[in-house]
Amino acid sequence: MDRIADGMASMDTEESGRAEGPGCDPRLGIGDLAGEFGLTHRTIRHYEDEGLLSPERIGSARGGVHGGARIYSHRDRARLALICRGKRLGFSLAEIKDFLNLYDSGDAQIEQMRYMRTIARRRISALEQQLADVKQTLAELCTIDTQISEHLRRNGITETQDMEEKHS
Repeated sequence: MDRIADGMASMDTEESGRAEGPGCDPRLGIGDLAGEFGLTHRTIRHYEDEGLLSPERIGSARGGVHGGARIYSHRDRARLALICRGKRLGFSLAEIKDFLNLYDSGDAQIEQMRYMRTIARRRISALEQQLADVKQTLAELCTIDTQISEHLRRNGITETQDMEEKHS
């Protein structure tokens, strides 16, 4: 949870007008973010469409949503880091959005932390069930492998490296 709070604290730096590091320009292009996070431009635009990021648009000739260059703030970068972490942990974009929106509520992150604890516990439970399922499946496959090996041995067939390679 401290990492989450640290990520949120770094978002505060942008709001206060200070960028991190000497001479750091808090304004980034979509290519900068895509390269840094190993994402495609399309993925980043999808996060915008979902309301998770809101870059500034400059040079918009058409004045519409799709016109102009996207310029991302340090806050957008911090949000993207949290989005990527949330996705790695298996949270849905809706859950991540709710979490990020709670940050804006200004309640010293109490509700945000409560929400994160709730969805983290739900995810832990789901992963524990998946782990139990994987262990059961693995045990069943090992039993099948043993039964087949015994059957082959009873029928005078020996397992060789060549046989295993053919089935790999």
